[in-house]
Amino acid sequence: MAPLALTMGDPAGIGGELTLRAWQELRRKGPAFVVLDDPARLRTLAAAMRLDVPLREVNGPEDASRLFPDALPVLPVRLTEPAAPGQPNAANAPAIIASIEQAARLATSGAVGGVVTNPINKAALYHAGFNHPGHTEFLAEITRATNRPVMMLACPALRVVPVTVHASLRNAIASLDANAIVEVTRITHQALIHQFGIAMPRLAVAGLNPHAGESGALGDEETTIIAPALSQLRADGINVSGPWPSDTMFTAEARARYDAAICMYHDQALIPLKTIDMHHGVNVTLGLPIVRTSPDHGTAYDIAGQGIAAPSSLIAAIELAAQLARQKT
Repeated sequence: MAPLALTMGDPAGIGGELTLRAWQELRRKGPAFVVLDDPARLRTLAAAMRLDVPLREVNGPEDASRLFPDALPVLPVRLTEPAAPGQPNAANAPAIIASIEQAARLATSGAVGGVVTNPINKAALYHAGFNHPGHTEFLAEITRATNRPVMMLACPALRVVPVTVHASLRNAIASLDANAIVEVTRITHQALIHQFGIAMPRLAVAGLNPHAGESGALGDEETTIIAPALSQLRADGINVSGPWPSDTMFTAEARARYDAAICMYHDQALIPLKTIDMHHGVNVTLGLPIVRTSPDHGTAYDIAGQGIAAPSSLIAAIELAAQLARQKT
């Protein structure tokens, strides 16, 4: 399999530390990856952390798999200014953006099997003229995705997909409609088949209100929005159930009855996943023509440079990206 491309992320965050530790963990067993980053930054970081991580600068990903057991392959993306831990610098935004764009183009061409993105600080990029809400929308534009990009959070025990994502709860409820539920569920269904290898996916759909509305006593969105969406999905031959009360649908017994949960808003999806397995959660973007995963955490400026950041979520993201790439091929 072609190696994966790992992006720089925000150089003031913990991404570089995680990259070095991920290589140490995966160098013998794989999957192999090439990191698009500033070699000088990584060498400085490795020395500060007292990590023995030899680097090899490469011109492309083609030699990454061969080099990977002995050295971390780096496709150079130079920073404008030295990075200071915990201090985002808009001067380095072009390098951050270039790392993402180059990784996506390598994946689109088939030179790499997929993209794993280290965390970014979108606010720092906005000051440099970045006009996308985040990674996902930028990747969708670069790869010319024809589907709506959909965020899935996955760990070994649970997969969740929020219909509305980064919106206030008030705005999430106001924007919720049957068409959005149908679209997100269809994309999830197809991804479970073609990327996760699940021949007949089972999808559980959460209600919006307490007790899933209690037959209208606690809200009518279940009957006016969610139920019509489920009817349309069933007519399409998709195995959906619900709407389920979200306070009971994430127990171990309930999770055994479905392959992914479709949730109505951000925290309804992410709270159970992070409670169940905070350290191995992976963000997977569905609906793109390439494989893309990322760790389920941010830049962690408060601990950057201290060498204490756990690489478990990034390693899980790399391993899942490789699994999805193998399934895709």
